[in-house]
Amino acid sequence: MARSTVKDLTAGSPMRLVLQFTAPLLFGIVFQQLYSFVDTAIVGRYLGSEALAAVGSTGSLNFLILGFCMGICSGCAIPVAQAFGAKDEEDLRRCAVHCVYVGAAIAAVMAVAFSLLCPALLRLTNTPEDIMEDAVGYLQLIFMAIPVTVLYNMSSGVMRSLGDSKTPVYFLALASLVNIALDLALILWCRMGVQGAAVATVVSQLFAGAGCLLVLMRRFPILRLRPGDRAFRPAYAVRLMNMGIPMGLQYSITAVGSVVVQTAVNGLGTVAVAAVAAGGKVSQLFSCVYDALATTIATFAGQNMGAKKLNRIHQGLKSASIIGMIYSVAALVVILLLGRAMVSLFVDAADDQVIERAYQFMVVNGVMYIPLLFVNLVRFAIQGMGFTRVAVFAGVAEMIARTLVAMCLVPVFGFDAACWANPAAWIFADAFLFPCYFHIMKKLRHRLYPAGEQIA
Repeated sequence: MARSTVKDLTAGSPMRLVLQFTAPLLFGIVFQQLYSFVDTAIVGRYLGSEALAAVGSTGSLNFLILGFCMGICSGCAIPVAQAFGAKDEEDLRRCAVHCVYVGAAIAAVMAVAFSLLCPALLRLTNTPEDIMEDAVGYLQLIFMAIPVTVLYNMSSGVMRSLGDSKTPVYFLALASLVNIALDLALILWCRMGVQGAAVATVVSQLFAGAGCLLVLMRRFPILRLRPGDRAFRPAYAVRLMNMGIPMGLQYSITAVGSVVVQTAVNGLGTVAVAAVAAGGKVSQLFSCVYDALATTIATFAGQNMGAKKLNRIHQGLKSASIIGMIYSVAALVVILLLGRAMVSLFVDAADDQVIERAYQFMVVNGVMYIPLLFVNLVRFAIQGMGFTRVAVFAGVAEMIARTLVAMCLVPVFGFDAACWANPAAWIFADAFLFPCYFHIMKKLRHRLYPAGEQIA
């Protein structure tokens, strides 16, 4: 099997492999966050708090719809990783081809549907009328570009399944520079307002997605198609959808709770919306480490599941947990010391009320980063092993927690309660995921090792 551009995670030190695989992923995810980070900073600083609130009010819907697309892409990549771990090159190639078919169909349908539904969705989330026009203009452009989102996430997902976590980072880093330049040009010089931020994000992601696809086609010998590989096979499409749709639903179900919380926050006024937008952007930047570790564990678990090495999956999860807990403590210290200064990147220093509320939001979330760590690690380990449908229920637990906080506590305690919506969701999800993980591992051991032997 040709391995010049791929990485085998089924042999070697799990701690070393997790660190090596996570490092470029983290770098890439940080740059990915810079898309929205720079958009939000420029919008807040140069267009004002109302424009910041307009962009922020779209966050939960953005997560709901684009999260579904990204979840499907991640799920479709799991059979690729499993085929690679099992050393089945024909299965690998055909899975990769059907990733293209499935991704194209889903992207086309969702782009048309949700760009048309955008105004109605924003009204359902109680978006304030004074920011409605800007919110619609921003979100419609993002939804129309769903095929671009799928292009990058599907191609980079296949790359990571083959052990290459670096190439997507290179294109994402370059794309972030394009995004910054376009933000400045379209918002400051062309006076396009929040729509300029959306266009900058779309064009930048198109650059990253096209670059990844080109490299995937030219530099991965293992994906060179043989006669018959391009034929559409319903069984492969069903297999990918069985992995992808549950992961997409998991993201969307989780996002439903976020939409409910966003609706409750929108009802608290523009100051609260701007505070959550600013505090949320900084918190997302701190969460990049958890996203990188989770993606690593999904690939690690997928390859080792294909190789039938369950012990290595557990060892990899343990290594990632140690790294994540050390980071969580360090992140909280940074938030406590520098949180207000970081928020001021998004809003004018004179907006004391917004800054203080955003800082409160960040501190409450930061205290609970370790539960967030395990939500990511355990869920993605379960998904990497192929149990994507089971992991959906973790999203249900998050949705229930956020909905209870939004509907029962925010009307009584206001912004203070809104700050606890995410931590409550993480705790609920962990309460489901840990027992589920150990049950699945026990079940797999009985299935794969009936005589008690295990592959080292």
